[in-house]
Amino acid sequence: MAHIELPRALEDYFAFAETTPTRNGRRFVITLPYFSGDGAAQKLDRLQWWFHLSSEQERQMGEAAIATLRAQATDKFRRHIERWLQNTRQRLYGAEPIPHIDPLAQPLAAAAEATAAPAAAAPPDAENVVLWPAERVANG
Repeated sequence: MAHIELPRALEDYFAFAETTPTRNGRRFVITLPYFSGDGAAQKLDRLQWWFHLSSEQERQMGEAAIATLRAQATDKFRRHIERWLQNTRQRLYGAEPIPHIDPLAQPLAAAAEATAAPAAAAPPDAENVVLWPAERVANG
């Protein structure tokens, strides 16, 4: 099942902003607002991606640096959202200006199979062995 079901490209839903420049450089943010939940429990939330342009980078590269960094950050943010949706088993959908995020519907047979698989994989004589789920990452 697709994790992103939107009528336009994901980047079309991003909002871009810049904070007040400081002597350390300029900071930018990309935001994706979304609704989660149903009915009266619906909540407006957001995902954000920050990036920084130092004074030295701006001096060396000029205005082209901003466009380059923005394009790179937009691509990284899009990939981050895609992985986040996949890892959390959620989907982003809707035809409205602000999309919705809900859990993926998992078929009953697949859910039963997923819960039965770890028990079948354990050897019967392994009493003190801790099983680590395959979908979990130890360092992430």
